[in-house]
Parts: sequence; C-alpha cells; structure tokens
Amino acid sequence: MKYLTTCEADTVQCAKNFAKTLKGNEIIALDGTLGMGKTVFTRAVIQALTQTDTDVPSPTFTLLQTYDTPIGTLYHFDFYRLKSPDEAYEIGIEDAFMDGICFIEWPEKIGSLLPKNAIHIVFSNTPNGRQIEIKD
Repeated sequence: MKYLTTCEADTVQCAKNFAKTLKGNEIIALDGTLGMGKTVFTRAVIQALTQTDTDVPSPTFTLLQTYDTPIGTLYHFDFYRLKSPDEAYEIGIEDAFMDGICFIEWPEKIGSLLPKNAIHIVFSNTPNGRQIEIKD
C-alpha cells in the first residue's frame, strides 16, 4: 500500500490507520533517510495503541525505548549509531523479536539479523510530498 503525505498530520493519520492492523508480534522495519518521518510515524502508532498522548522520544541515543500496549510490549529501536549488527544483541533484540512488536529505524544496520518476515515501511520524497509505502 502506498500513501502520499504532504504534512506531519498526514503521516500521523497514516500511522494511526496502520496501528489498527497490528495484532502483536510484528517486526516493522522503517526505511528512509534522516528527517523522513520514521519517528513521527512510530510515535503516532504508539500513541494510538496506548490511547494516550504519552511522550515518545526518539531512541537515537538510548537505542531502545519500550512501551506497554494492549497487544504487547512495543520495542522502538533506532540503530543509526550502531557500529555492527552484533551490538543489537547487547540491547536484547532476540527477546524483542520473540515476544513483542518491534519498530526498527535504520534496519539495514543489523543486516541479516532482520527477520525475513519483517514488514517494511519505506519513506521517500516525491515531487508532491512524501510517500509512505507499506510492504508486507
């Protein structure tokens, strides 16, 4: 599915719609360059699932933030600063893959550790805004 967004509110609405499709135990790989809306998208999903305006900071420096939702623990990873895929083990990626909903920014940094069944959400620029493409 492809969505064209022209502002942050469009991205938030797309994320809220996506949140409704989640059942638990999904792995979502967020692909796109800096500033494309990956964290905005994830924040909106988390707020939709928790039904709160909870603060959702970017995990760029902490690498991981977790949130309790009615469908399971949501793990928000940001691997921008990862130097090697093995570092993902140190922050518990294996456990997250087994029992949680994982949103992974910069999934290319973990290479073959990313499960083949991951849902890819690709953020890209277009002449008329940004495109969000959900590939499952």
